[in-house]
Amino acid sequence: MSIGENVRQLRRKLGLTQKVLAKKLGMNRSSLVQIERGKRKVSVEELIKFAYMMNVGVDQLINPDLKPEEVIEPAIEEPSVQKQRERISIPQNNFQKFKEVLLYILARVGARPNIGETVLYKILYFIDFDYYEKYEEQLIGATYIKNKYGPTPTHFRKLIESMEENGDLVRVAKEYYNYPQTKYLPCREPDISILSATELETINDVLNRLGEMNATQISEYSHKDIPWIITGDGFQIDYESVFYRSPEYSTRSGEHGEA
Repeated sequence: MSIGENVRQLRRKLGLTQKVLAKKLGMNRSSLVQIERGKRKVSVEELIKFAYMMNVGVDQLINPDLKPEEVIEPAIEEPSVQKQRERISIPQNNFQKFKEVLLYILARVGARPNIGETVLYKILYFIDFDYYEKYEEQLIGATYIKNKYGPTPTHFRKLIESMEENGDLVRVAKEYYNYPQTKYLPCREPDISILSATELETINDVLNRLGEMNATQISEYSHKDIPWIITGDGFQIDYESVFYRSPEYSTRSGEHGEA
């Protein structure tokens, strides 16, 4: 079903005429008619307005067949969330890369007092999505879910358990400004030979840009990124949505927001 057809069906279910809905959205009725007929593209801003007026997630507006399912184990700093059926997951041959990327991150910034689990989640998200936007290829290819505090990688727990068993890292429970914080400290050097020059460049760019942020700052920063904005709560963040990013977040524009 096209976005326009979905908008038309939702409008009718709500008992709204095209004139009334167009007025609520602040657009001309003729524009709404063109959208419903599939003759006019819908901007990101309009998608957000449509979703808000019709009380659905933007991802559900784009694809009405998506449904949340499966509860993720809650983290100390993250609430439990639901996720939709996974469309992108970590390929088996990328699981080792995920480990080495995490060890590289920890070797560079893990000892900083601000770097807890929540910050790591967001750093991994921006590494993956920045790389995908710039090169249209996956770096790690992890699955990220939208929750209250920002993007959360669904395979993180499995990864950590494996790395603890192998002696790659240790988990440390601490407090940061009276808030509980889970830290991870590396027990070996990362194998960066499996990372390409462009992958390392992206990782370093994200660390340089965001590595000084605390959990609150980086969560708020992630909330202004279009992929997070247009995803419904508890749903998987679609990698393709990265191409709708605003200039201050886009890797292709060469500009980023203030760190």
